[in-house]
Amino acid sequence: MPGLWEFVLRHGYGLMFAAVFLEQLGAPVPAVPVLMAMGAMAGLGYYSGSLALLAAVLATLGPDMLWYLLGRWRGDSILGFLCKLSLEPDTCVRTTTNAFDRWGPATLLVAKFIPGLSTVAPPLAGSARLPFARFVAFDAGGALLWSGSSLLLGFLLRRKVEAFAEHLSNFGLGLLVVIGSPLAAWIFWKLWQRERAMRLYRVTRLAATDLKALLDAGTPTHIIDLRAPSVIKRTGSKLPGAVTLRQDEVDVHLRSLPSGAHLVFYCS
Repeated sequence: MPGLWEFVLRHGYGLMFAAVFLEQLGAPVPAVPVLMAMGAMAGLGYYSGSLALLAAVLATLGPDMLWYLLGRWRGDSILGFLCKLSLEPDTCVRTTTNAFDRWGPATLLVAKFIPGLSTVAPPLAGSARLPFARFVAFDAGGALLWSGSSLLLGFLLRRKVEAFAEHLSNFGLGLLVVIGSPLAAWIFWKLWQRERAMRLYRVTRLAATDLKALLDAGTPTHIIDLRAPSVIKRTGSKLPGAVTLRQDEVDVHLRSLPSGAHLVFYCS
């Protein structure tokens, strides 16, 4: 079996471990196809399925523990850093916070299956001060479900995965271009959409010192706090005079404000 399939066969556990580890760190590495390939190879008798599952869970827990500790140390600021890497940073923090508020630690059981939530859920758990033992238990359960389902799918489709890998080796770069073009087009579209929105709304970032200067000067300023109530309660901090609103309440509130005042939105 030449080419790609032979490469996967040769490196096996190490390739799978590296792919899962890097993806959980936040790198754009497609770990699921590698897990499926590993499951197919286990089904064909080249590797042990139980050892592959153990390696995948360990590769998931390592980065997740690191993100958890960073979240516990740096609080919600680490979420802002991670969401800046997202194609939709304006909704990233709120989406993950709402999910954690709704499901609690059980969010970790499904986080790996939800794009955008996988990397952000562990530091969110740390920021929320979830006990470390509970975090490890739920996160290990989520890692087991996620990696186990991918390995199982590869096991069940082992003949098709094997045939696909052989075709991929035969066609080489041409097939990779065909497969990767839609993904690249989607990424460029999201980046264009994000840039267009920034130009349309002309959002200006205001430094804390500039806001204080506005308030000290008596300039009419309305501060709208868009953070989730649980975040405000957890941090114990709130800007003076700020009004706490949900995103769907902003339009109604703005209609009641006098024209000419400065609007400051605080969300992280």
